[in-house]
Amino acid sequence: QVQLVESGGGLVQAGGSLRLSCAASGGTFDRYTMGWFRQAPGKEREFVATVNWSAGFTYYGDSVKGRFTIWRDDPKNTMYLQMNSLKPEDAAVYYCAAARRNTVTTGSAEYDYWGQGTQVTVSP
Repeated sequence: QVQLVESGGGLVQAGGSLRLSCAASGGTFDRYTMGWFRQAPGKEREFVATVNWSAGFTYYGDSVKGRFTIWRDDPKNTMYLQMNSLKPEDAAVYYCAAARRNTVTTGSAEYDYWGQGTQVTVSP
Protein backbone atom coordinates (compact mmCIF):
# COMPACT_ATOMS: atom_id res chain seq x y z
CA GLN A 1 0.00 0.00 0.00
CA VAL A 2 1.44 3.30 -1.10
CA GLN A 3 0.83 6.48 0.86
CA LEU A 4 1.13 9.80 -0.95
CA VAL A 5 1.40 13.20 0.70
CA GLU A 6 1.33 16.43 -1.28
CA SER A 7 2.82 19.71 -0.14
CA GLY A 8 3.73 23.10 -1.55
CA GLY A 9 0.33 24.53 -2.30
CA GLY A 10 -0.61 28.04 -1.34
CA LEU A 11 -1.67 31.45 -2.54
CA VAL A 12 0.20 33.09 -5.41
CA GLN A 13 -0.44 36.01 -7.71
CA ALA A 14 -1.12 35.44 -11.38
CA GLY A 15 2.17 35.08 -13.21
CA GLY A 16 3.87 33.62 -10.18
CA SER A 17 5.27 30.17 -9.50
CA LEU A 18 4.81 27.31 -7.08
CA ARG A 19 6.49 23.95 -6.67
CA LEU A 20 4.43 21.04 -5.48
CA SER A 21 5.93 17.92 -3.96
CA CYS A 22 4.51 14.45 -3.53
CA ALA A 23 6.24 12.23 -1.00
CA ALA A 24 5.59 8.51 -1.28
CA SER A 25 5.98 5.77 1.29
CA GLY A 26 5.02 2.15 1.73
CA GLY A 27 5.87 0.93 -1.75
CA THR A 28 8.57 0.62 -4.37
CA PHE A 29 8.42 4.15 -5.70
CA ASP A 30 10.45 3.50 -8.82
CA ARG A 31 7.90 0.92 -9.97
CA TYR A 32 5.03 3.39 -10.25
CA THR A 33 4.05 5.79 -12.95
CA MET A 34 3.25 9.04 -11.16
CA GLY A 35 0.80 11.73 -12.08
CA TRP A 36 -0.71 15.05 -11.05
CA PHE A 37 -4.38 15.86 -11.34
CA ARG A 38 -6.38 18.85 -10.22
CA GLN A 39 -9.96 19.61 -9.38
CA ALA A 40 -11.60 22.99 -9.13
CA PRO A 41 -14.96 23.49 -7.38
CA GLY A 42 -17.82 22.27 -9.53
CA LYS A 43 -15.51 20.78 -12.16
CA GLU A 44 -14.33 17.33 -13.11
CA ARG A 45 -10.93 16.09 -11.99
CA GLU A 46 -8.47 17.12 -14.70
CA PHE A 47 -5.25 15.49 -15.78
CA VAL A 48 -2.22 17.75 -15.37
CA ALA A 49 0.96 15.76 -15.96
CA THR A 50 2.52 12.33 -15.68
CA VAL A 51 5.95 10.72 -15.62
CA ASN A 52 6.62 7.03 -16.09
CA TRP A 53 8.70 4.94 -13.71
CA SER A 54 11.92 5.19 -15.67
CA ALA A 55 11.38 8.96 -15.90
CA GLY A 56 12.06 8.58 -19.58
CA PHE A 57 8.71 9.93 -20.65
CA THR A 58 6.52 12.78 -19.52
CA TYR A 59 3.20 14.01 -20.78
CA TYR A 60 1.19 17.14 -20.02
CA GLY A 61 -2.34 18.35 -20.31
CA ASP A 62 -2.85 20.96 -23.00
CA SER A 63 -3.76 23.65 -20.50
CA VAL A 64 -0.41 23.43 -18.69
CA LYS A 65 1.96 22.49 -21.49
CA GLY A 66 4.95 24.81 -21.60
CA ARG A 67 4.26 26.22 -18.12
CA PHE A 68 4.43 23.19 -15.82
CA THR A 69 7.23 20.65 -15.42
CA ILE A 70 6.97 17.25 -13.77
CA TRP A 71 9.91 15.19 -12.55
CA ARG A 72 10.74 12.57 -9.98
CA ASP A 73 13.60 11.86 -7.62
CA ASP A 74 13.43 8.14 -7.00
CA PRO A 75 16.10 7.99 -4.24
CA LYS A 76 13.99 10.51 -2.33
CA ASN A 77 10.68 8.79 -3.19
CA THR A 78 9.38 12.17 -4.26
CA MET A 79 7.71 13.64 -7.32
CA TYR A 80 7.55 17.33 -8.11
CA LEU A 81 5.50 19.73 -10.18
CA GLN A 82 6.99 23.11 -11.00
CA MET A 83 4.25 25.51 -11.95
CA ASN A 84 5.23 28.74 -13.67
CA SER A 85 3.21 31.57 -15.19
CA LEU A 86 0.24 30.63 -13.06
CA LYS A 87 -3.19 31.78 -14.10
CA PRO A 88 -6.37 32.16 -12.04
CA GLU A 89 -7.79 29.18 -13.93
CA ASP A 90 -4.99 27.01 -12.49
CA ALA A 91 -6.53 27.36 -9.04
CA ALA A 92 -7.65 23.96 -7.77
CA VAL A 93 -6.87 21.18 -5.36
CA TYR A 94 -3.89 19.34 -6.80
CA TYR A 95 -3.62 15.61 -6.25
CA CYS A 96 -0.73 13.27 -6.85
CA ALA A 97 -1.40 9.72 -7.89
CA ALA A 98 0.50 6.49 -8.49
CA ALA A 99 -0.20 3.77 -11.03
CA ARG A 100 1.27 0.25 -10.94
CA ARG A 101 2.38 0.38 -14.55
CA ASN A 102 5.18 1.74 -16.67
CA THR A 103 3.01 3.46 -19.23
CA VAL A 104 1.94 7.05 -18.94
CA THR A 105 -1.78 7.53 -18.74
CA THR A 106 -4.07 10.50 -18.45
CA GLY A 107 -7.07 8.65 -17.07
CA SER A 108 -7.70 9.00 -13.36
CA ALA A 109 -9.21 5.51 -13.27
CA GLU A 110 -5.82 4.09 -14.24
CA TYR A 111 -4.21 5.27 -11.03
CA ASP A 112 -4.22 3.06 -7.97
CA TYR A 113 -3.24 5.39 -5.15
CA TRP A 114 -4.06 9.02 -4.39
CA GLY A 115 -2.94 11.69 -2.00
CA GLN A 116 -5.24 13.97 -0.04
CA GLY A 117 -4.51 17.00 -2.19
CA THR A 118 -3.00 20.43 -1.72
CA GLN A 119 -4.81 23.69 -2.45
CA VAL A 120 -3.45 26.11 -5.02
CA THR A 121 -5.03 29.53 -5.16
CA VAL A 122 -4.11 32.08 -7.81
CA SER A 123 -5.17 35.69 -7.36
CA PRO A 124 -5.74 37.87 -10.43
